[in-house]
Amino acid sequence: MKSVDDLFFLDPEDSYEGIVAIGGPLTTNNLQRAYCNGIFPWPVNEHILPWCCPDYRAILEFKDLHIPKRLERLRRQTTLSFTIDRAFPEVITHCATISRNGESGTWITEAMIKAYVEFHEEGHAHSVEVWDGNELVGGLYGVSACGTFAGESMFSLRSNASKLALLFLVGHLQKQGLDWIDIQQLTPHMEAMGAKEIPRAEFLEKLFETQQRKLVLFPMFTS
Repeated sequence: MKSVDDLFFLDPEDSYEGIVAIGGPLTTNNLQRAYCNGIFPWPVNEHILPWCCPDYRAILEFKDLHIPKRLERLRRQTTLSFTIDRAFPEVITHCATISRNGESGTWITEAMIKAYVEFHEEGHAHSVEVWDGNELVGGLYGVSACGTFAGESMFSLRSNASKLALLFLVGHLQKQGLDWIDIQQLTPHMEAMGAKEIPRAEFLEKLFETQQRKLVLFPMFTS
């Protein structure tokens, strides 16, 4: 049933520089509707909230995943442990606060953290945690929507911890039948691991085709 809080999203082809809506309530229902239609929120700050479906979209197809020999060796030899959805609030908070080269501030605002924690509690947002004993040293989070997955952000407090988290996530999703993920924006280190950009129309076609498979990506964690 349609709610008064439901945002109206433009058709992506009619978007302004990839923006399909501005502002509106950051509800879990709006998040679910957005991700199922290839749209994601990308706040400028706590007060300006664009919802985006860019002209070009970065994806990682698992068949193209490139694992450098050093990283593969590290994965085989690591004493770190990995979990899913054990510490979602901590992971998203680390992603919001960790410093990144060439960046100041964060798009993961307090409102975003609150909304995504609630989204997680409803079974739609998920995290991978990397542990050194009882210490959280890396991780990532993203959104499972309509049988697809959108990666949002990652962090490392140990060298290569976020990359190991990504490999763990890929292995998990492959077991559930998925063969690609949306990573939204192409970064140099994701490009080095095999990610690429595709036009929006191709991305949306791929998204909707994948949704027809009705995959359940996190069966043990979905409410």
